[in-house]
Amino acid sequence: MNVHEISDRFVDDFAAAHPVLATVIGTDKHDAQLTDYSPEGHAAREALLRTALRDMSAAEPADDSERLAKAVFVERVGSELEVHETGLQEAALNTIASPPQDVRMVFDLMPTATTRDWETIAARLTQVPAAFDGVRASLLAAAEKGRAPALRQLTKVAEQAEVWAGLSGGTGYFERFVDGAEAVGDLPESLRGDLRHAAQRAQESYAELAGFLRAELAPEAPSKDALGEEVYRPWSRYFLGADVDPREAYEWGWEEFSRVEREAKEVADRIKAGATIAEAAEVLDADQRYHVRGQGEFQEWMQRLSDDALSALRGSHFEISDEIMNLECRIAPPGGPVGAYYTGPNEDFSRPGRMWWSVPQGKDEFITWREVSTVYHEGAPGHHLQIATAAAERSLNRFQRILAMTSGHAEGWALYAERLMQDLGFLSDDGNLLGMLDAHLFRAARVIVDTGMHLELEIPRGTGFHEGERWTPELGLEFMLTRTITDADHVYDEIDRYLGWPGQAPAYKLGERLWLQAREETRRRQGDAFDLKAFHTSALRMGGMGLDTLRDQLAAS
Repeated sequence: MNVHEISDRFVDDFAAAHPVLATVIGTDKHDAQLTDYSPEGHAAREALLRTALRDMSAAEPADDSERLAKAVFVERVGSELEVHETGLQEAALNTIASPPQDVRMVFDLMPTATTRDWETIAARLTQVPAAFDGVRASLLAAAEKGRAPALRQLTKVAEQAEVWAGLSGGTGYFERFVDGAEAVGDLPESLRGDLRHAAQRAQESYAELAGFLRAELAPEAPSKDALGEEVYRPWSRYFLGADVDPREAYEWGWEEFSRVEREAKEVADRIKAGATIAEAAEVLDADQRYHVRGQGEFQEWMQRLSDDALSALRGSHFEISDEIMNLECRIAPPGGPVGAYYTGPNEDFSRPGRMWWSVPQGKDEFITWREVSTVYHEGAPGHHLQIATAAAERSLNRFQRILAMTSGHAEGWALYAERLMQDLGFLSDDGNLLGMLDAHLFRAARVIVDTGMHLELEIPRGTGFHEGERWTPELGLEFMLTRTITDADHVYDEIDRYLGWPGQAPAYKLGERLWLQAREETRRRQGDAFDLKAFHTSALRMGGMGLDTLRDQLAAS
């Protein structure tokens, strides 16, 4: 088999071994199943990775497209294999992207229009208890090897599970989800009963998971959150697709934080003469021009803003096909961490790209100046434009189109896209501009805090913050609350996220740094012939990859 054939076969094989991921990437052949999260399931996926990497290493590329495809595959699958071989997947438990969140979220991505759709959902729902049997077995196996997740993560995930189980004062997620079957008029009563029963059992499984985490696993869990460099480095390589020195990244994070802070202070002074960033934020928060009331109105606001961005960017700054013009904006189900996220289209675009906004329960008033750049980040020209462009690019194999993305590539591009919208004149309002700068300040702080907390690094002199002390979660929380103007609810979630998902949060700023460097290197190399639209078109049509591979490819363009 050639390089592209090995890549395409791997997508099919890995999707069959990981049905939740299959749904996420838009392969619907396994929608009636759930992933086996047991130690045996993890071992089976590790064996697939090892076999595929061996086959690809032996393949000889026939042309430039295969040379790129091989480089992308070897780096991505090799990094995934490293995480499996060190046992980190078996022990994975966090508040944002681990089996409890993935099992719940996968149902959001399933079609619900027909009787057949609901039959598939019912089949998958019945497997939730078995999926969590596997989760418990893996976590116990990890604990026996001294790799139990930290107590903070167990506690927070137990709280999430209780919300989804309906134990926190509201209707459980699955009960509310299967209520959607009522919209299908000819649904057999027997199927309605199966759905209600399966939903109840799924919620009981989440309740049982919460009890297991609190009663059985918590006594084995370390109270210390910091993972140390040995664990941090493979996660960092996995998320970046690059081997970055965490200490160099930490030092650069401080430089970038100071640079963005100075820029934000200049904008704050324009909003109110002599104001600090926080004081300018108070002025903007009180300005009714930036207020939207009601979750429905907020959803309409972000849909309108994303639609306008797509229309304005199409043709003038980016090549955007008709299928990519469809981006749905939705309010996410309650229970997850606060903030926005994106899910990509499926392979034939019958499921469009979607921007989801997770808001605190009961929140009914929203301030938009903080969120304009977030819409650009999640939508266009950010995640949606990048991920949907790759999915639509038929010159790539299926691995490149739907499975090769890294956090460094994707989040780095999305942060680059926020700044690009300023360059293109879309953030001329100082309030919206301060919102964008706040987001960049926050992402620079992530590099500092994530790396600092896990490696317990010393806070440098001259920073004006606990100089000479070593980072702790408490100092991380204080820094984010006092040195950024991010909403406090979001900050509390963020600290939990960093501690349970090491190396991912710095990928935003570190990825943006590489995108900016690559653009300027290309500009210098091409001189007067450089065309920004052509640069973006070429870069996005290469699909996802690790940052080292991206650097090599852009340097050769």
